[in-house]
Amino acid sequence: MSNIVQFKKINFFNYSFNYIFKMLSLKGGYLVAPAASSLADIDKYKIYRESLEKSTIAILDSGFLCLLIRYFWKIEIKKLSGYLFLSLLLQKTEIKKNKFFLVNPNKFENSMNSKYLRSIGLTNVSTYIAPKYNFSNYKDKLLLKKILSFNPQFIILNIGGGIQEPLGYFLYKNLKNKKISIICTGAAIGFLTKVQAPISKFYDKYYLGWLIRLIHRPRNYLPRVIKSLKLLSHFK
Repeated sequence: MSNIVQFKKINFFNYSFNYIFKMLSLKGGYLVAPAASSLADIDKYKIYRESLEKSTIAILDSGFLCLLIRYFWKIEIKKLSGYLFLSLLLQKTEIKKNKFFLVNPNKFENSMNSKYLRSIGLTNVSTYIAPKYNFSNYKDKLLLKKILSFNPQFIILNIGGGIQEPLGYFLYKNLKNKKISIICTGAAIGFLTKVQAPISKFYDKYYLGWLIRLIHRPRNYLPRVIKSLKLLSHFK
């Protein structure tokens, strides 16, 4: 079994959660969990591609990507979704006293996400409501200033995939404390707060998260499912 699987110059870590958690605890860095719909257009946006290639750790969030790698490359890999990674991370007793900084997409989710962390015993939490980023304005110096002032151990970016990775890369390059862990898991926290579709570890384990999201919000998620199919062209 390969421990590192390279796709489009992105080094995906085919390791257990505990191994990856230990790496982040010792060295910090920024972790990405790119979705299939975003990876399908990886050659279209240079900054997005670069932010994935330069990531400290990339995990295999996409079940579709895992299936394609297994079928075409005959590599044994194990999916580790952003949802599962985040849920296991927040269960760790040794992080209870750590500082957490959340970057959230709106006021409602800002409130829900911070309340959730406090409900599970993570009380040292600061939050930031992100403006509408794009590839021209993601270098948020105000956010960087707030993070430098708070000096957290963990930064969790809960904004949309595709733009959170360049933001994470920008923060990583400009933070003085390189042992800070930047977690780019987007909507994953919404599965824990129940703001997003009711995904469980069972559905995640059997690669059915996409189906639950499609049933939950078909109008929003169907275009992403269709777009994800373009990922197949990268294996032909």
